[in-house]
Amino acid sequence: MDLMMDMGMGQEMNTSMRVSPTLIAVNQILALSSMELQTLIQDEIEQNPALELSEKATCTVCGDPMRNGYCINCKRYAQTSPTQGDNSMSDFSGYQEYDDYSMGSGGGNASNDEEFDPMTLVAAEANVLERLYYDLRATLPSEDLPIAEYLIGSLDDKGFLSASVVEISRVFETTPERVEEVLHQLQRLGPPGLGARDVRECLMLQIEYIAELGADAAENVVAVPRLAHQIVDKYLTELGEHKYGFIAQKLAVSNDEVGKAREFIKEHLSPYPVMDGGEIQTWGSRSRAQYVQPDVRIREDEGGRLSMEVIESQRFYLKLNPIYQQLTSDMKVQKASFSDDDKKHIHQYVSRARLFISNINQRRETMGKIARCLLDCQEEFIRHGVRVLRPLTRAQVAEMTGLHESTVSRATAGKFVMLPSRQVIPFSDFFTASLSVKDVIKEIIVKEAAQGKPLTDREIVSRLKKEGIRVARRTVAKYRSQLGILPSTLR
Repeated sequence: MDLMMDMGMGQEMNTSMRVSPTLIAVNQILALSSMELQTLIQDEIEQNPALELSEKATCTVCGDPMRNGYCINCKRYAQTSPTQGDNSMSDFSGYQEYDDYSMGSGGGNASNDEEFDPMTLVAAEANVLERLYYDLRATLPSEDLPIAEYLIGSLDDKGFLSASVVEISRVFETTPERVEEVLHQLQRLGPPGLGARDVRECLMLQIEYIAELGADAAENVVAVPRLAHQIVDKYLTELGEHKYGFIAQKLAVSNDEVGKAREFIKEHLSPYPVMDGGEIQTWGSRSRAQYVQPDVRIREDEGGRLSMEVIESQRFYLKLNPIYQQLTSDMKVQKASFSDDDKKHIHQYVSRARLFISNINQRRETMGKIARCLLDCQEEFIRHGVRVLRPLTRAQVAEMTGLHESTVSRATAGKFVMLPSRQVIPFSDFFTASLSVKDVIKEIIVKEAAQGKPLTDREIVSRLKKEGIRVARRTVAKYRSQLGILPSTLR
C-alpha cells in the first residue's frame, strides 16, 4: 500500500512548452548574415532537387537591378576611376568601384570572349605596403597621396623612414608640418612602429598602439604602457644601463613599477617596426573601413519621402523546380502510376522546398517590418545624422511591431542599412543612444588642437555640461575609448 502511494505521489504532470522545429529553423535563418544566408541557400539547393534558385543581376553597392552589367543608380560613381585622382571611393563606405570589365565597357561581355582567361580577374594578395596605401588613399585628400606614396617608398627593409621630413617637404615644395601630418596618418594605419625615424619613436608608437587596444578593457590595463611610454620617451638610455633607481626617483614611482615597465617593454615591444616578412603577413589593417553588403536600403524620392526595401528580395528568389511541380500534379491525378518510393521522394523534397521558401520569405517580411518601424521612429536621424538620434530600444520596436524582443535582436544582429546618403551603418546604430554624445565628444577633441593642449576627460565633462549633456567622467572615458581616441596623456 505504501509502495503504491509512493509511486502515485512520484507522478507529476509535465506542462513545459516545446518549440517546434519549424520555429527553430525560422529563427536560425533570421539570425544569419547575408553571406551566411547565401551559403545556406547554396547548400540547400545542392541537397534538394525540388528547390530552384533564380538569381538577379544586382549592384553589389546599392542592390538595384543591373542592366547589361551596368547600374544606372551608381552611374555617377562608377565612371570615376582611382587613376583620375578623385577620391570618391570613400562615398561607398568601403565598397570598391566597378572596373571596366564589370561595367560591361567595350560594347560586349568579356565572358563571351573565347580567349578571355577568368584567372586574370583573380586579385593577387596585396602586401603590407599596398594595403597601407589603399587605406591611406581612403583617408587622405587626393593632394596628399603623392606624399604618402613617397613616404612608403622611403621605408627601409626594417620599416624605418630613411628620408627626413624636411627633405621630403623640399621635394614636394611644401611645409614639413604637412609631411608630418601625412606621416602621422601612415604611422596610425600601419603596423605598430612603421614609419618611425629611430628606435625611441618606434617603441613609443608600439606603446601607444597597445594602450589604445587596452583602453577598451579597463583603466589599469593602460597603467603599465603609460609608465613605459614615459621611460622610453625620457630615459631610454638609462633603462639600457639598468639605472632603475634613478628612473624611479625621476618619475616618482617605485623600483617595482619600473621593473614591471621594463618587463613589459622586453616582452611586448620590438626595436624594429618590421622584423621579417612572416610576421608582417599576420598584420591586419587598423582602418575602420568596412566591406559589407547592406541588407536594407532606405531611399529618398524626388518629393523627399523616405521608403525602404529589403535588398535580398532584389538579388534572388526561390521557387519549386518545374519538373517537381508537374510530378506533384500528376501524382494527385494518377496515384497508381507512382510507386511508394516515388511518392515518398516527391513529397519529402517538395515539402522541404516549400518550407524552406516560406522561412526565407518570413525572414524578409520580419526584416522589412522592423526596418519600416525604424524608418518611422528614427526619420530625423536618417535625414540629419546622429545628433538627432532618439533613444530607442529593441523592446520598444518589438512592442510596436508585435514581434518578440529576441526576434528583433536576431533580425538586426550582423545586418546593415544603407541610408539615402549612401552611408552603410549597422542596425545597432538605431538603438545606440550614446552615438550623439560620442559625436559631440569627437568634435570637442578635434577642436582641442586649436587650444594647444589636450583636454582631460574631466574637462570634456565640463564642455559637455555647457552643451546641456550631463554624463560622468567614467562614461566619457568609455566613449572616448570606443571612438579609438587615446587619453590626454598620450594624445
